[in-house]
Amino acid sequence: MSSILDLLNSDIGKSLINGTSQQLGQSKEKTTTALGAALPLLLGAMKNNAKTPEGASGLLKAVTNQKHDGGILDNLDGILGGSGIDDDVMQDGAGILGHVFGGKEQNVANAVSKSSGIDLGSSMNLMKAAAPILMGFLGKQARQQNVNSQGGIGDLLGGLLGGESDNQQNMVEKLLDADGDGSVIDDVAGMLLGGGNKKNSGLGGMLGGLFGRK
Repeated sequence: MSSILDLLNSDIGKSLINGTSQQLGQSKEKTTTALGAALPLLLGAMKNNAKTPEGASGLLKAVTNQKHDGGILDNLDGILGGSGIDDDVMQDGAGILGHVFGGKEQNVANAVSKSSGIDLGSSMNLMKAAAPILMGFLGKQARQQNVNSQGGIGDLLGGLLGGESDNQQNMVEKLLDADGDGSVIDDVAGMLLGGGNKKNSGLGGMLGGLFGRK
């Protein structure tokens, strides 16, 4: 099964990184780090939501919707080119973030900003741009794997996140439960960068594999 790292390391991922870095005026290195943090957090929040029958049903409906059939992956140059990121994509992204993070997307943007070094506004816009692309990736995977049940969508998300998902889920839950307290965001940002003894596990391990950190 493809993982989220496969997406970031693919031609699609390179187009996403190049396009968003140019549109946001950020370096490719910082943009790559930000996307490497944001996409697994998005997936983790979706997986958290899919724990309930209602959440799983809603997510299954969203990824099997024609809007998220994967066609967006074939038009990244158009979406991320020109004078700005496509407005429809940004609006769709804002809606996805609000639904997935339950109004706590500011906390997530803060953690992504702290872990990558990009400013908060760019972090939020990056997540808005990336969310519909991730949904398209999920929709394509769901069709290829014939995912048509609530249990299947949970398995798909778990496979894309890779191993040690408990550690990832703890980080997601910290962010979603936080009241904006800076220390919580700092803790999660540190875990995203693989700080302390956890640097070879969870998201830290994923980011290490992506960026060649030891």
